[in-house]
Amino acid sequence: MSSSLKSARIPAYADDESDHLALLDFKNRISEDPLQIMNLWNDSAHFCNWFGVTCSPSTKRVMVLNLQAQRLSGSITPSIGNLTYLTGINLKNNSFYDEIPQEVGRLRRLQHLNLSYNSFGGNLPSNLSHCTQLRVLHVVDNKLVGHIPKQFNLLLKLVFLQLARNNLIGSIPAWIGNFSLLYVLSLYRNILKGSIPSELGRLSGLRFFSLAVNNLSGTISPPIYNISSIYHFSVAANLLHGSLPPNVGLTLPNLERFFVDLNSFIGHIPVSLSNVSRLYMLDFGENGLTGTVPQNLESFHDLVHLNFYDNSLGNRKVGDLNFLDFLANCTSLKVLALDFNQFGGVLPNSIANLSSRLRWLGLGGNIIRGGIPNGNDNLVNLTDLELHGNYLSGPLPNALGKLQQLRVLYLNNNKFSGSIPSSLGNLTKLIKLFMDENKFEGSIPLSLGNCQDLLELNLSSNNLNGTIPKQAIGLSSLSIYLVMSHNSLTGTLPFEVGNLKNLWKLDLSENRLSGEIPASLGSCTSLVSLHLEVNSFEGAIPPSLKTLRGLNEIDLSRNNLSGQIPEFFSKFLSLKHLNLSHNDLFGKVPKLSGSTNGFSVDNLIGSGSFGSVYKGVLSSNGAVIAVKVLNLQQRGGSKSFVNECNFLRSLRHRNLLMVITACSSVDHQRNDFKSLVFQFMSNGSLDQWLHPIEDEQHQCKRLSFIQRLNIAMDVAYALQYIHLHFQTPIVHCDLKPSNVLLNEDMVAHVGDYGLAKFVIDASHNPSKNQSMSDFSVALKGSIEYIPPEYGMGGQISILGDIYSYGVLLLEMFTGKRPTDDMFKEGLSIQKFTVMALPYRVMDIVDLSMPFEENEDDDETNNVDIEESAIIEEVDHHFNTRSRVVHCLISVLQIGLLCFATSPHECLPTNDVVNKMRAITDTFPEVRHASPIDENIYLGRVEDSRNW
Repeated sequence: MSSSLKSARIPAYADDESDHLALLDFKNRISEDPLQIMNLWNDSAHFCNWFGVTCSPSTKRVMVLNLQAQRLSGSITPSIGNLTYLTGINLKNNSFYDEIPQEVGRLRRLQHLNLSYNSFGGNLPSNLSHCTQLRVLHVVDNKLVGHIPKQFNLLLKLVFLQLARNNLIGSIPAWIGNFSLLYVLSLYRNILKGSIPSELGRLSGLRFFSLAVNNLSGTISPPIYNISSIYHFSVAANLLHGSLPPNVGLTLPNLERFFVDLNSFIGHIPVSLSNVSRLYMLDFGENGLTGTVPQNLESFHDLVHLNFYDNSLGNRKVGDLNFLDFLANCTSLKVLALDFNQFGGVLPNSIANLSSRLRWLGLGGNIIRGGIPNGNDNLVNLTDLELHGNYLSGPLPNALGKLQQLRVLYLNNNKFSGSIPSSLGNLTKLIKLFMDENKFEGSIPLSLGNCQDLLELNLSSNNLNGTIPKQAIGLSSLSIYLVMSHNSLTGTLPFEVGNLKNLWKLDLSENRLSGEIPASLGSCTSLVSLHLEVNSFEGAIPPSLKTLRGLNEIDLSRNNLSGQIPEFFSKFLSLKHLNLSHNDLFGKVPKLSGSTNGFSVDNLIGSGSFGSVYKGVLSSNGAVIAVKVLNLQQRGGSKSFVNECNFLRSLRHRNLLMVITACSSVDHQRNDFKSLVFQFMSNGSLDQWLHPIEDEQHQCKRLSFIQRLNIAMDVAYALQYIHLHFQTPIVHCDLKPSNVLLNEDMVAHVGDYGLAKFVIDASHNPSKNQSMSDFSVALKGSIEYIPPEYGMGGQISILGDIYSYGVLLLEMFTGKRPTDDMFKEGLSIQKFTVMALPYRVMDIVDLSMPFEENEDDDETNNVDIEESAIIEEVDHHFNTRSRVVHCLISVLQIGLLCFATSPHECLPTNDVVNKMRAITDTFPEVRHASPIDENIYLGRVEDSRNW
């Protein structure tokens, strides 16, 4: 009976045994299979019925292997070359690794190969050139390196060639111009260099052309502009330059999407583009374009996205914005970005005639004067209005209250005056309201209490007076910050402040507030920062504040407070800054003190050029400490000790590693012994988190997006203190991730001042305190983090630390060391970042960084394989307005601003801090979706299903 059952199994056919064995070998190479797909590959069914396997009905040979998005991990067996009847392989969206085997070249019938969104490394297999029937090649978003094999010139039947988002090097092969059937050419986000071959101009049927985010240079040759079939043209984020041809709109009549952003194009916007009636995506952002915006924009009936962000458009004169008159015909317009140009004059009344579908209107950072026109009823769907950083003046129109879809309103850094209109209370969907740095006067309207989705409110640096309305101070939705500092507000702090249970920053400093600090403030248990300084508060510090254990900084200075300093402050483990000065308080806050015992290898937690660091315990109270024992045999060791003592004895800042004591004595062998005792940082260094060692704990060392922002802000504050707020300015000289230490709450502390220098010739003139003539520089610090001029005999300066901070920022968010192997042949971490900003920022961010993004949802699972990758790529261009991505762009741009070609161009320390603070203050809830509908473009490429 048993023998009969065995013989009843479905047999393997003799002519397909090689397929059977190849599939079993494929199965054996799978190392992770959480969905248990490979369990279905067993002898209970013929392999033609296995999951993901399709066979020819007549020959029983495997024709298609489709295991898309099955969460599989493993390498690809060379035996795949034995599946010689294969016409299609789809392993997209898995975690396959190692090299693509050369044996794929044996699949002479192969027409479709999709290995996108895996972790394949090594070179593209040159033997793939034998698959001369190949029509579709998708190997997007892997870790491929090397050149595009020259043998690929034989793949003349290719229709889709997508090798985007890899690390391919070399130049773009001119022979791609021989692929006469090519519809899609996508090589974006690689490390390709050189010019764009003019031979590509022979691809007369090309529809989709993307070479963005590479290192391409030179100008674009005229033949490229003559491919009249192109509907998607993107060369963004390269090093291309020159002028765009004036007749581009005539030679590319089918254009729908045109991206040349983030290059070095100069000259004027081609007027001929107005002839392209199908154009709906136009992006010139971050170039050097000058002149005026063409007036004849009325032909863009389908325009959805128009970006002129960060150019030099406009003449700083009246009439610069007259082109807005013609945009009234663009009834589909949803995004209009005109920020950071040279537009002058006033806002024309025609702004009220813009598309009723407009969601995003950016006019910040220009030279616009006058007021906001009345009659903006048409902008009823506007969700983001950015007018900050102009010279706008006069009162705000009550009509602003009609824009009831607004979620973000930036009016800050202007000259607005008059009272804040109560109609703003109608904007019940607001999440961010910035009105700081203006001349608003009068009282804060009670109606702001209607904005019950508000996360951030900044009314600072105005002329506001009167009392703080309980309706505003009691908005429980405020979870990021509430800032009303630098006004003339009077009266008491309302009891309703206790409603701010989720708020992390409250700043009411420099007003005229009086009375006692309400006990209800103790309910704000999420507070990290509390600033009530320079007011007239009186009475005792309320005992209820003992519940605010998460506070990092408290400033109650320059008030009329009295009584004893509460002892509970000593139990605030996160507290790094406490200022109670200029009050009538008495007593003192206990602090750690004591000595160390015992140094062994078991307690060693780090070592450097001038010494080793040990973990210890104070015998007096059991507190854990770190002891840096100087290596006095190392040349410069004693000098390093003296240096650190000189700097640390007076430094007091929440983001500087605090020294508890110093020891200069002899050890048991009567040798000189010098050590410094510091706070113990339980979470080690930033370097250990960014680049974890492969051990049993490495999976836990993943810094989230928010954690990185907070750490970056901590380091910026530390630099601000030593550069500008210490009695004599200090240059750290060795800022790098290993010298940024993290405590139990992941608060960053800058340490290691062994190379630090005083700026001894600093004056009160900010333009003069950036140099230090008395210290000529030998090569100091870690070479990858110091400015090039240090290596050429330049002088130590504060700008050197700013340079180091820029490298630190880029490393923190890309996850790449500045010495990464990929940075060669002229490519640096700076250029790597430049090439990706702004629209490809997600291509370069650290893959280990946890955060949620709505735009990561896969909305194309049911779309044919050939077009899904195209849709994903196209959508990738336009998902840049999410709050997370917008924040990343801003942070990386600040990092790039820290690399100056000359001292007068460098970003001053205060500007670094202010820019970083603006980002961290406004983007802490990065997991929320963008107010912009990022999927509005998806429908425009659905016609590709007919290709």
